Amino acid sequence: MTFFINCSTIERKKVKGKVKKVRIFYIADTHFGHANILRLNNRPFYSVEEMDRVMIENWNARVGKEDIVYIIGDFAFRSAVNPTEIIKRLNGRKVLIQGNHDWKSLKDPAFRRCFEEICDRKTIQDNNRKVVMDHFPLIEWDGYFRGSYLVYGHIHNNITNNAYKCMRMLDNALNAGVDINGFMPVTLDEMIVNNQIFKANNH
Repeated sequence: MTFFINCSTIERKKVKGKVKKVRIFYIADTHFGHANILRLNNRPFYSVEEMDRVMIENWNARVGKEDIVYIIGDFAFRSAVNPTEIIKRLNGRKVLIQGNHDWKSLKDPAFRRCFEEICDRKTIQDNNRKVVMDHFPLIEWDGYFRGSYLVYGHIHNNITNNAYKCMRMLDNALNAGVDINGFMPVTLDEMIVNNQIFKANNH
């Protein structure tokens, strides 16, 4: 089943006279279960178990059951816990933009059924802003010259590679990786601020 959401706060059914809102969140490179990522990206956790627990708690504290979460790739890697068990614990309606480490998890039909859509790239409207999502950083993307945003992952908080040196020059290219977004799903506005701070501190 596929769907298209054209704003980040769309009306949900009324509950006791109040209109609830469905929000859009983005997240990338969680690497659930990946012990080596603690060292590779200097993550502030004592163990992979603590990392997984904190990211699950952060996720569910922010995301409602009807909210949309775009996972921009690399959900889990070398996890001792079945990724399907992890994804089922997370709130929200989930869309996966495939990353280079998702292929093994996607072999499991139960894992695939946890997503409303699985794709390589996706374009949406978020509060009347065009957003293109791809796991990999792109130099140009659809609507690049008309103010659209690229939301990507893959490079984590690495500031020494050539990809970051290019992406830091592009104001509308936003890294959704948890390493620079507080290890939680974030809105587009939050991600804009987080990226501005990260780039200012790593120029």
